[in-house]
Amino acid sequence: MDNSVVNEKGKIRSTLKGELYTSPEIFDLEKKNIFAKSWLFVGYEYEAAEPGQYITTKVEGENILIIRGKDRVLRAFLNVCRHRGATLCGDLSGKTGIIRCPYHSWSYGLDGSLLGVPKSSECREELINNENYGLEKVHVQTWHGMIWLNLSENPLPAEQQLDTQIMNRFGELETFARYEIQKLRVAHRKEYDVKANWKIIVENFQECYHCSAIHPELTAALPEFKSGVGTQNSVGAGANFNDDLEAFSITGKGSRPMLKGLLPEDDRLYYGMTIIPHVFINLTPDHVITHRIIPISTDRSIVICDWLFDPEEMAKPNFDPMDAVELFHRVNEQDFEACQWCQENMGSKAYKNGGILVPIEHHVSHFYNYVSESIGMKAK
Repeated sequence: MDNSVVNEKGKIRSTLKGELYTSPEIFDLEKKNIFAKSWLFVGYEYEAAEPGQYITTKVEGENILIIRGKDRVLRAFLNVCRHRGATLCGDLSGKTGIIRCPYHSWSYGLDGSLLGVPKSSECREELINNENYGLEKVHVQTWHGMIWLNLSENPLPAEQQLDTQIMNRFGELETFARYEIQKLRVAHRKEYDVKANWKIIVENFQECYHCSAIHPELTAALPEFKSGVGTQNSVGAGANFNDDLEAFSITGKGSRPMLKGLLPEDDRLYYGMTIIPHVFINLTPDHVITHRIIPISTDRSIVICDWLFDPEEMAKPNFDPMDAVELFHRVNEQDFEACQWCQENMGSKAYKNGGILVPIEHHVSHFYNYVSESIGMKAK
């Protein structure tokens, strides 16, 4: 295998080589060196806000339980009983005063400590007094109201991975913070099963060269996208709404107020950003859209897309998010179809050495360099 994956010649640059989108070996390296070592977005802090409230998820083949303790500390554990390996909490969310295994009724405190071992008086004290038999801990942090997990043994603080990328996107942290994602709630969620490698989905979102060709609704809302220049081409860039637009929605209609933390200069602007390795965040004046990619195989990814709004607006009897939802849902469907067009030919001899980035796409090469360096391959 040729370890040279990115080349640069004059005003054009190479993409990753085709085998990086089809090779099970490469996919395993990415899972081991990127996803098993990075902070990954799995949910929202409000979903486990009260003591005993929990959510479950699956990350890199591990069942995870995220639960709020009686001390109000958020913790994460492998959702696995230490006795015989049964899944402890089978629901996606819930609330409990104790974590009890459904198989043999071993019980654990909300802090993960082993509390009860039924019908085992001979060894009960030995087990309960040994912290090694408590639930296996997983590193968890919250960032702007979002829950992030890291499966590595000694990860750097989440802020080091996440704030750094916000700085690279905006040149400062204040703009992003004004959207106060921690105060928003999910009003609608869509899940997409995309027959494409996760990297194709990331590189597609990072560039807008394709926007005028496949996104008629998006370019009608954000006319400057017709130029092929998106908001991720330069530090701090946002896209202005079409003058006729009242809101970022499929009809262009809407009267929701701006999110409470925003300033007048944030009105009528859209910001898109990629949080490597697997998250997209879209900021609009009255709602925020998040995407998280879950890589399944070399040619399949699940993308979960959430539309978040101010809960006070959501509580109003006439609240209906679907006009806003429909706009980016169409964008998603258009993007994911295009990603599948590409995935179909990643094994072609025409793409053996990769494709081409023209100057308007050059910023995507930073992502290519990140991937190649993470998996130990050269980037020239």
